Amino acid sequence: MKPKRYAIVDLETTGGRASRNRVIEVGIVLHDGQQVLDTFNSLVNPECYVPYGITQLTGITQEMVQDAPKFYEIAKQIVEMTEGAIFVAHNVRFDYSFLREEFKRLGYTYTRKNLCTVRLSRKAFPGLPSYSLGNLIRFMDWKADNRHRALDDALAAAELLRRILAKEENQQEAQQMVNLGIKEALLPKNLDLDKLHALPEECGVYYMHNQQGEVVYVGKSINIKKRIAEHFADKTEKARRMQQHVHDITYEITGSELVALLLESHEIKRLRPPINRAQRVRRFPYVIHTYTDEQGYIHFEATQVDAKRRKQLQVISEYPKQGHARGHLNRIRERYELCARLCHLQSGSSACFHYHIKQCYGACAGKEEVDAYNERAQAAKERLSTVFEENFFLIDCGRRPEERAVVLVEDGSYRGFGYVEAEDINGHPEQLRDVIKPYPGNPETTRLIQRYESKNQQVKRVVIRSVVEG
Repeated sequence: MKPKRYAIVDLETTGGRASRNRVIEVGIVLHDGQQVLDTFNSLVNPECYVPYGITQLTGITQEMVQDAPKFYEIAKQIVEMTEGAIFVAHNVRFDYSFLREEFKRLGYTYTRKNLCTVRLSRKAFPGLPSYSLGNLIRFMDWKADNRHRALDDALAAAELLRRILAKEENQQEAQQMVNLGIKEALLPKNLDLDKLHALPEECGVYYMHNQQGEVVYVGKSINIKKRIAEHFADKTEKARRMQQHVHDITYEITGSELVALLLESHEIKRLRPPINRAQRVRRFPYVIHTYTDEQGYIHFEATQVDAKRRKQLQVISEYPKQGHARGHLNRIRERYELCARLCHLQSGSSACFHYHIKQCYGACAGKEEVDAYNERAQAAKERLSTVFEENFFLIDCGRRPEERAVVLVEDGSYRGFGYVEAEDINGHPEQLRDVIKPYPGNPETTRLIQRYESKNQQVKRVVIRSVVEG
């Protein structure tokens, strides 16, 4: 067996977010698990301001980095030094994500097997109050110089790794972590760990194929490799079926998580893979509709309808199952403190049960003013509605830093998505239509868009104005 090599990496950065902040120092220690083989250290010109707090922590000033090499000038050395090695860091998610982002800006996909010494330390030394590098150094009673400088912290992490790997049971734990928590014996015959490690750590949709090439499962993830590894590490019935039937894996990178959600929904309905259970429904026979009674109170009701009756109702949302419709309506009732009887979740003609336990203000008993109740009911209606009232594009991140994903919503429904260069978004939204690939909309895609837009502030809505509106 080829001896293992570890590239223990530590970075100093201008902040804590890889997508927004930059690397200002790189330290790498090449190690074989027992001794140091080589080291690399360089300050990096981040081409931006070094915050005062970072200077206070690291001692790295603006003057120190202004004549340092830019990242692209040392990128080749980093690639070559870490090639074929296991990427190790104390909190590997932080350092690995920063390096990947720096390489992504250069148009290069940087992928390595990785290992986190924080996770490994928790297994090796259970019960410690903290697993920070400083605390572990004190716990092991050894001296480390120049904390919060890249090479010195990398050397400290290397010494930590050496001490942990000195025990055989820790070596096995480390190997399990490197293998993404998967026992190779559980993998399908045609897949091995090298194939899984070669999968992208990007956002997109993935397809699992059987031996005949047919798609048996479709999924989406912001990290395709990690999600697929989780499938094969599970011991569920679904994981067992994957282990039994999956022969190959393909994928489509989307960049935007919203596009991944929409594409996954479409592909599951189109392909109807046998291992997928969710999202295979194509019909939405249950609805929530609304009306106003003779006293002026707004009502809601979850019910099953046919095509003829649907036309007679003011439908505001649609569902594949009755439980989904009633459950959603009940959650909205609780959130907006609506009356259960006026939501047709309780029968009868007198005051509802919730009024008696002071969870309803008494619209059902004529105790609450119509205007006061309807103000909350109108807010609930807007929350429940799956019909968009304006035409717009949503602009989200693309597959590359200079690219943007574009999603079109028109005439109350999702119409498709596409990609455009960021520099080509020039204030004329109608021109974005040219990049849209048509896809069918449905109540599910509408809810996906609404939920994503409400939770993600970075997504930009560009309203399409009609000629009449000017």
